[in-house]
Amino acid sequence: MRIRPYTGLQIDGFTLGECLHKGGFATIWDVTHPLHRTPLVMKVPTILDGYDAPTIVGFEVEQMIMPRLAGPHVPRVVAEGDFATMPYIVTERIPGGSFLALFKSAPAPADTVVALAIRIAGALHELHKQHVIHLDLKPANLLMRDTGEVVFVDFGLARHDHLPDLLAEEFRIPMGTFPYIAPEQYLRVRDDLRSDIFAVGAMLYEYATGRQPFGEPQTLRGVRKRLWRDPVPPRATSPDLPPWLQEIILRALEVDPKDRFQSAAQMLFDLQHPAQVKLTARAAKLTQDGAAEVFRRWRRMRKVKGFGPPPANAEAQMDKAPILLVAVDLAPEMEGLAQHLLRAVKRIRRIQADARVACVNVIKTARLGVDRTTDDEGVNLHVARLVALRAWAASLELSDEEVTFAILEGPDPAAVIIGYAVNNQVDHILMGARGSSSTRRFLGSVSSQVVAEAPCSVTVVRIPAYEAPATEALPAQDSVDA
Repeated sequence: MRIRPYTGLQIDGFTLGECLHKGGFATIWDVTHPLHRTPLVMKVPTILDGYDAPTIVGFEVEQMIMPRLAGPHVPRVVAEGDFATMPYIVTERIPGGSFLALFKSAPAPADTVVALAIRIAGALHELHKQHVIHLDLKPANLLMRDTGEVVFVDFGLARHDHLPDLLAEEFRIPMGTFPYIAPEQYLRVRDDLRSDIFAVGAMLYEYATGRQPFGEPQTLRGVRKRLWRDPVPPRATSPDLPPWLQEIILRALEVDPKDRFQSAAQMLFDLQHPAQVKLTARAAKLTQDGAAEVFRRWRRMRKVKGFGPPPANAEAQMDKAPILLVAVDLAPEMEGLAQHLLRAVKRIRRIQADARVACVNVIKTARLGVDRTTDDEGVNLHVARLVALRAWAASLELSDEEVTFAILEGPDPAAVIIGYAVNNQVDHILMGARGSSSTRRFLGSVSSQVVAEAPCSVTVVRIPAYEAPATEALPAQDSVDA
């Protein structure tokens, strides 16, 4: 016999306390259990006597997906209850409320918007790496741990690569929260991770301006208009917003998914490297498109059934658009190795055309004492290395949206490369190895340390034996010893 939740109810060892939240589809309760010391909450779907199929199926989806997730960006699942008695999910309790109160204080200063955007994009990339597309991102479904990590909740509309999509099988209507729903969701597409990027763009727009980019439509007919109607540019409302941030927000809100960031990691990369964001006409816009342009889009989009198909699943989409870190040794004696590295990048780009290439060079600094900022001829080392790095990458023929350059420095080049990879959600590191010698075998090398400690895959390129010089040149003191 099915029971309903109330304060004091005991079920499976859990005792329900205060009702913390009552929504249209579920209630959230404070619960305790004698075997669990950490604060817990129980989510119970609101099942009435009418048509509750979406609520039931959505909760089944949540019960399937949430136990498969791990990490700081999702609540830890403690227990589940079935529909025979009372369906529920018990998870750890995340202190504090959702982002709703934070967004009600909008507009926020640009640096505050960027800081939050970096946290959200980084968390979203980690979620996508677990084969999940959320499909209902909004301020109410975002929490934050005391340690600063963004936490996603409410996976009732989510899609998991490795599980059946019950919502798509059972229903033929678009699902999502209307102010944040992506155009392809309106067209009943549920397998494109770029839908989540659209929702992040809508939230950043709202946090930066205090307004939602497409208002608050109450019907699907109102949602449909975003297929041809562009939002008011954020800087028209918040003129202090930097052009590069408007560029990022409006790119995330593009109608066609192929015109958005192709992964949350690529969005995160731009947020963390504003000086290298390519500014297009989006950055300079201060008004909505005119009536003639909107009419042309309306004629083109009014009968559209879908956009280009995404890759097979979220994993395939991220594989198609990775962040590729290329650590280039610019020492003169390493020119041959640098050319082999260049050919390796070209091979990867042929397979992964949407890869974002981050070219870096590391200046090895002294652990003690004063480091030089210029060479023997008085030329600034950073400027000289940056010029050389750009020259090395010229034959790749990549646009500013596809490649970035950075000169890093530190006493431990391997640690610098690994740190950059961690901070920028790098998917693959490509670097050269200078060769082998008794000294390197004894002391180790930069490439071996990166291979051992990097949080992602690493490809090490070597010069073939028949091309190697007869004697090994000594490395320069301020260059990467890879």
